[in-house]
Amino acid sequence: MSHLAIYPGSFDPPTNGHLDVVDRALNLFDGVIVAVASNEAKHPLFSTEERLGLLHTVLQGRPRIRITAFDGLLVDFARQQGASAVIRGLRAVSDFEFEFQMALMNRKLEPDIETIFLMPKEEYTYLSSRIIKEIARLGGAIGAFVPPCVADALRSKSSQPVTNA
Repeated sequence: MSHLAIYPGSFDPPTNGHLDVVDRALNLFDGVIVAVASNEAKHPLFSTEERLGLLHTVLQGRPRIRITAFDGLLVDFARQQGASAVIRGLRAVSDFEFEFQMALMNRKLEPDIETIFLMPKEEYTYLSSRIIKEIARLGGAIGAFVPPCVADALRSKSSQPVTNA
């Protein structure tokens, strides 16, 4: 029996913390679907297609990964994909309450799909896509927080130059 997990998120943009969680999930599962949530109500900086492209670039060479977009209920998508688990990254205690509520609701909707919480390396616990976008918008150095192609993409979206240092 193959164990497949889904790692959903907005990935707007993908960060080194996201990549660390993917690598941790690959150590636990036979395959991981990195699923970009298509939620235009959140007003993402990058389109769904751009986020998919960035993920394909930063995850190339990693085995057993599929990258796709989805909308609608996560548990419906997970069931359609044959996944047995949902991966959620936890950076801090403040993430836990929301993620715990979502995990319980998902369990109520689909009892056969487990939620697995993974914590990134300590050096990534403070990272969030929102903060990185703000640093980039203000011209700050983001090279330590995101892969180079993501820094380049942020630079092209930003009204001020972004440094990679």
